[in-house]
This record gives sequence, C-alpha cells and structure tokens, in this order.
Amino acid sequence: MRQRLLDVLRGSFLTSDDAAGNWRFILFASLLAVIMISSAHRADKKVHQLAGLNEEVLELRSEFVDVRTRLQQRKLESSVKQRVEKYGLAPSKTPPKKIKVASQE
Repeated sequence: MRQRLLDVLRGSFLTSDDAAGNWRFILFASLLAVIMISSAHRADKKVHQLAGLNEEVLELRSEFVDVRTRLQQRKLESSVKQRVEKYGLAPSKTPPKKIKVASQE
C-alpha cells in the first residue's frame, strides 16, 4: 500500500510497464470531468434564462393589469360622456324601451 502511494506521488505509475491501463483510466476520468463541467454550464445557462423569462412574465403581467385598468376607466359611462360632449352628444333623458315582436304563428 505504501509503495503504491509513493508510485502515485512520484508519477512512476505512468511510466511503468502496465501504464497503458492507467493512461486509459486517466483519459476516461478526464472525459467524464469535461462532460460534467459542460453539463453544469448548460444547467446554469438554463437557470439564468428561466430567471430572465420569469422577470419578463412579471413585467408583462404588470403591463396587462395597467392596460386593463385604463380600459375599464375608459369604458365608464362618465368618461364616455365626457369624451363625446365635445361633439354635442349627451345621454338620453328617457330610458330605452324594449320592443317585443309577437310571433306570426
């Protein structure tokens, strides 16, 4: 056990006769490390993209509420009356009447 630890510390395990297996393992471990790092970067990129989209959704929702509020204010009878007064229009003094049509059968 002590001899193997010294071989690792000296680096002689890479130059010995059975070093080909060690090199394959080192390359395999390096490949796995690169894949893991790449995967982590992609995950971070997705997290930042989701955060940006959530922020945009909140902004659009706020804009929607603002526009809906302005629309409701414009639809009020008092605001419509104010806007059409300049054209000489006014609300009717008599309420509308329902017209009932009797069926011809």
